[in-house]
Amino acid sequence: MFHVVQYQDWLIELKEKIRSTQQKAALAVNAALIGFYWELGRMISEKEKIWGGKLIEQIAIDLKNEFPDMKGFSRRNLFNAKKFFEFYHPALVQQPVALMQDDKSQQHFVQRLFLKASWSHNILIFTKCKNLDEAYFYLNQCATNHWSRENLALQIRSNLYLRQGKSVNNFKETLPESISELAEQALKDPYIFDFMAMSTAYRERDLERGLMEHVSKFLLELGKGFAFVGRQYHLEIGDNDYYIDLLFYHVRLKCYVVIELKNSRFIPEYAGKLNFYLSAVDSLLKQADDHPTIGIILCRDKNNIEAEFALRGIAKPMGVSEFEISTFIPEALKSSLPSIEELERGLNKPGL
Repeated sequence: MFHVVQYQDWLIELKEKIRSTQQKAALAVNAALIGFYWELGRMISEKEKIWGGKLIEQIAIDLKNEFPDMKGFSRRNLFNAKKFFEFYHPALVQQPVALMQDDKSQQHFVQRLFLKASWSHNILIFTKCKNLDEAYFYLNQCATNHWSRENLALQIRSNLYLRQGKSVNNFKETLPESISELAEQALKDPYIFDFMAMSTAYRERDLERGLMEHVSKFLLELGKGFAFVGRQYHLEIGDNDYYIDLLFYHVRLKCYVVIELKNSRFIPEYAGKLNFYLSAVDSLLKQADDHPTIGIILCRDKNNIEAEFALRGIAKPMGVSEFEISTFIPEALKSSLPSIEELERGLNKPGL
């Protein structure tokens, strides 16, 4: 007899199996494509040394004539395949000699390295990255965060490789060893908020409001694992009201994260106030299985030595990072500024 509830449960299981199969099929197709471009790049690179630089142009014409319905044989893509091979080949030749002599081992090395991203992702990485370490970083980030090509381009453009894990912090002294490194990698310096523009005279509340209006892009810049809890989060302590600028929960670190925004240069007093908030959140919100609450001070500027001194001896985990945003000049102010023509006339006056 047909049972509706049992059927619904079975249908959910069937859908999951179909999705899993689709994903495996897509990975297999991607594996074959990446492997093909690697081998194509190798063949072109080797023969170009013998037959000269016009080889790619001739190959593009001949392959297009032979396979008119197949994409991927344009001059540009053939050049990308060659660059793909030549960019990573130094890493391959550094492997054991047995790997170089074993085609299956060589194929496994290529697949393990590049199947973390699609061909279009790979093109972005090996054409934009300056070295192998940077390329490996973005390959791993693609696999971990499932970035779209647009998000990958954004992260490369904002130099995430150079910013990740660069904040001044005291995590090694204040967090369990099992999560201190992960917490350090979760922070950046500086944070780039180029998805919004503020006037040069904005206030901290204006900055908060702007970040909340672009919360999805803000979360992307913060990184994977941050879940938004609240803005101006209210805490009642000793019959007084206090408000945390921004409160998050980090699902990978299993802890609350307090972010204090400072539209100014960092001063040591900021660490004392943040320490107060962290103590309050640990007492009022933190659950028994949560890790200690982490604090982040985001400021316009800082002196690293000064920030390090400010965090010494503080028992609560916290970091200090700068942020950068786009600024614009209000129209009212623009109208009062001299134009280029007026400046030039002034400079041409006699006696100047």
